[in-house]
Amino acid sequence: MTQVTEYAQRREQVMAKIGKGTAIFRSAPTAVMHNDVEYNFRQDSDFFYLTGFNEAEAVAVLAPHHEEHRFILFVQPKDLERETWSGYRVGVEAAKSQYGADEVYPIAELDEKLPQYLEKADRIYYRLGRDTAFNNKVLRHWQKQMATYAKTGYAPMALADPAPVLYPLRQIKSAAELALMRQAVKIAVDAHNHAREYARPGLYEYQVQAEIEHIFRQRGALGPAYPSIVASGANACVLHYTENTRQMQDGDLLLIDAGCAYEYYNSDITRSFPISGHFTPEQKAIYEIVLEAQLQSIAQVQPGNPYKQTHDTAVRVIVEGLMDLGLLQGDIEEIIKEEKYKPFYMHRTGHWLGLDVHDVGVYQHGETPHNLEPGQVLTIEPGIYISPYIKPAEGQPEVDPKWHGIGIRIEDDVLVTASGCEVLSAGVPKSIAELEN
Repeated sequence: MTQVTEYAQRREQVMAKIGKGTAIFRSAPTAVMHNDVEYNFRQDSDFFYLTGFNEAEAVAVLAPHHEEHRFILFVQPKDLERETWSGYRVGVEAAKSQYGADEVYPIAELDEKLPQYLEKADRIYYRLGRDTAFNNKVLRHWQKQMATYAKTGYAPMALADPAPVLYPLRQIKSAAELALMRQAVKIAVDAHNHAREYARPGLYEYQVQAEIEHIFRQRGALGPAYPSIVASGANACVLHYTENTRQMQDGDLLLIDAGCAYEYYNSDITRSFPISGHFTPEQKAIYEIVLEAQLQSIAQVQPGNPYKQTHDTAVRVIVEGLMDLGLLQGDIEEIIKEEKYKPFYMHRTGHWLGLDVHDVGVYQHGETPHNLEPGQVLTIEPGIYISPYIKPAEGQPEVDPKWHGIGIRIEDDVLVTASGCEVLSAGVPKSIAELEN
């Protein structure tokens, strides 16, 4: 299947669901880092999912009810002077042939051409975003259409967010998407394995980060999927630590949370290991709890199982383990219900993964749990963090300083299959026997 066919199939699925509606999708803006220096452009994920078009200042319209044009693109025209400064553009003519649009217009003609694709729609699907000017533009067009209702008897009577239509489709990964995700994971697996061999006392965290991200780019990834976390010692107790400036010491645990983006699809892997080759007794005890929590949580990744079962399983294992060590005390059900474990484990056990690192899709439908389906990809990432500044929950014991500074997280990328699950990132070792020299 060609990429053009893949995108066309996605659009057809969306159009089948919106019926007589018209959907409008806006490209990502060009983001400014500071003054007039721009970030590397990263397309909006919804826009890219439906079009494959990777330029700013573009709009995609899906109008299944239109007699001639069902997929319409508005793009920047060719402009040699501008392209000399900011890169080549596909242009209007090439966009039509390369991206399968029924019609393509210059973006400057949006206000003129858009009304014909709205006038017979029963609703407009558009997600109000951060671009206030474009939000207002869509709202003005909607108001103009509504003003014709008394004369014509029809108009788009509602403005609806396309998320409930689009996001369930994005959650189930196609074979083509899984191929890209497997490559993103494979690159990250190699980077993690190299980092574990490279890390040693005396190096700085940023040196390990550089080795990881060198492999990302060398192997064809766009770069890190998110700011790489290379956290030694007590830094591992900071969930989103990204300074990566500390010099690593003998006896440290090193937590590395790093993944890459490959053709916009992401990996997300975390490992914690002793850089000197051996766990201390306290480090080993905490690591064993986290590993068991992760293994049992992964075992719950089965089609039909509630998503929240992965988290509930991890929490129970962690609470039981901490109680065995005397770090928590009391009735286990009360500890879980009142979340008295949260000073040690304060985040959820995972998230959806795909075009976005924290990919789209619901985790709960009100009081009804969301059940796992084949083709979904999620992370499983329990952890225990014993900050030197930890404050136990009310009624819980003070933490012996021998535990201070231990932060451990283990994260894998897991595909839901028809019969169970596949750990895509299994190539990074995590057993104690494999991590100790």
